[in-house]
Amino acid sequence: MNNLLKELHIRNERVLDKLLVSEHTPPRLLDAMRYSTLSEGKRLRALLVYGAGLATHAPLARLDSVAAALECIHAYSLIHDDLPAMDDDDLRRGKATNHIEFDEATAILAGDALLTLAFETLSSEASELTDRQVRKISQRVSTHAGHTGMVGGQILDILATGKSLNINELEQVHRCKTGALIQAAVICGALCSDHCSHQTLKALEDYAQNVGLAFQVVDDILDVESTTDMLGKRTGADEELGKSTYPALIGLEESKKLAERLYQSAMASLARIGDNTDHLADLAKLVIKRSH
Repeated sequence: MNNLLKELHIRNERVLDKLLVSEHTPPRLLDAMRYSTLSEGKRLRALLVYGAGLATHAPLARLDSVAAALECIHAYSLIHDDLPAMDDDDLRRGKATNHIEFDEATAILAGDALLTLAFETLSSEASELTDRQVRKISQRVSTHAGHTGMVGGQILDILATGKSLNINELEQVHRCKTGALIQAAVICGALCSDHCSHQTLKALEDYAQNVGLAFQVVDDILDVESTTDMLGKRTGADEELGKSTYPALIGLEESKKLAERLYQSAMASLARIGDNTDHLADLAKLVIKRSH
């Protein structure tokens, strides 16, 4: 990760820390919200917001709010994904999952609160977004996080448990469950700009689709090759749950080749934009080369 991305990572942490302070929130609920949101994470979605915003000359103050909102939604999704009714995981980012650390009801409510906080953050006057940008970004986030995006992907993932999917069905699950929010981060970062052409937006959308799918392919590879200590979550969980994965369907080496092809396609999309895409290029490489 280059120095500016490291600085933006720290910047996002500070914004989130400030956002998750409230004397009006019941302390136990606030503790649960902070526990999952401020835990060690890659902040990939936030960094993609910043990267797309820098590529389209968007003001950092606008990007701060959008990056924080996307991280709140991501944290909510992880809390709910780990619940006993979903994947029933007890480890996330190297520590106990939210429902283990607190309890199941508190975890559900913490996720609910983070989701609604995301939209409160987007619509706040402090976001410095114009009314038009608030409408467009909120609509994009809702679509990509909702029933046709991330939530839709989650139910597809649940319904696929114990079944053997074909490659097209598996891709549909991952483009929704994982890829949709990554795509939202890139597009919404660009929508913070006052000067983003339709051609640039389309190139960024193509970039995001490839990075989003590559992220999940690499996730499947790491579930086979990595360790629980390195990942900060249980390895082999997909196999235990009887879920289809890319290594299971096409083999480990072909999965690695697929990830590389998706990376190259993402880079080709950036080439259509021109300047100011170095940070997005670094993030795409980070997705492919990551060890956790």
